[in-house]
Amino acid sequence: MIHKLAVVILILGIIGVALGGVFIWQGIAKNKLIVDRMKVEKVSLALDSNNPTVLTQVTDATSAQKVADKIAADRRAIAPTYQDILAGGRFDPTNPKQLSYAQAMNLENYLYMAVMAFGLVQVVMGSGAYMVVVGLAVFLTGLALYRLGNENLS
Repeated sequence: MIHKLAVVILILGIIGVALGGVFIWQGIAKNKLIVDRMKVEKVSLALDSNNPTVLTQVTDATSAQKVADKIAADRRAIAPTYQDILAGGRFDPTNPKQLSYAQAMNLENYLYMAVMAFGLVQVVMGSGAYMVVVGLAVFLTGLALYRLGNENLS
C-alpha cells in the first residue's frame, strides 16, 4: 500500500516540476516576444532633456514605464484632457494638434500595456519557479516514502 501511495506522490511531484517548467518557459518566451517586438518597432525616447540625442531603448518594464510617463507628461502639455483637446467638438484627424494628442495616447497606452505584460511575465515565471520547488519537494517526499516502504518489507 505504501508503495502505491509513494508512486502516486512521485508522479505528482514530476507533474509539478513539469508544469513549473512550462510556466517558466512560457514566461521567457513571452518576455522575448515583447522585447523583440519593441526592438523591431525601435521604441525609444530621449528621456534626458539635456541630451536629446541620447535615446533610451525600451526593453523592460522600467524603461517602458519611464517612456510612458514622459509621453503622458508631453501629451498633457498639449491639453490636460481629451475633452479639452476636442474643445466640445469631434476628433478631427486633419488637425495636427488633435492628431499628435491621439498618437501620444496610443503610444502611451501601448507602453503601459507593455509594463503590465512584463509584470505578468514575472508573475508567471515566479509561479513556475514555485511549482518546480514544490514539485521537487513532493517528489522527494514520495521517494522517501517509497524507501520507507522498502524498509518495512525487510
